[in-house]
Amino acid sequence: MNAHSLAQAAYTRQDAQIRTPRATEYDVFARVTHNLRTAAAQGKPGFASLAEAVHKNRKLWTMLAADVADKDNALPKEVKARIIYLYEFTQAHSSKVLNKGASIAPLVEINAAMMRGLGMSERSK
Repeated sequence: MNAHSLAQAAYTRQDAQIRTPRATEYDVFARVTHNLRTAAAQGKPGFASLAEAVHKNRKLWTMLAADVADKDNALPKEVKARIIYLYEFTQAHSSKVLNKGASIAPLVEINAAMMRGLGMSERSK
């Protein structure tokens, strides 16, 4: 393809959707949660997949906690505090999942609650 055809293709795409940040966050939570469930369903043979899914979930929560800790974040202090608490719980419980075989159910439930909240905020716009 030459530059002209690339530019034409870029400017004529009408099927591309504009995504809100909340919709993007929802999709990331959905993908990570799906990976947790899928890996856990594999049982002991899927421990490597579970470890990877837990790592991605931790990474998601770390990024979320860093975002709410930013001084420019506009969320109310109470909401920020709750997210930080959930981050801390997620980190601690993830260690239990990996070291002691604890259930991933609490991690999945927390992520599902976040997705419900993100979905509600999108519908209220």
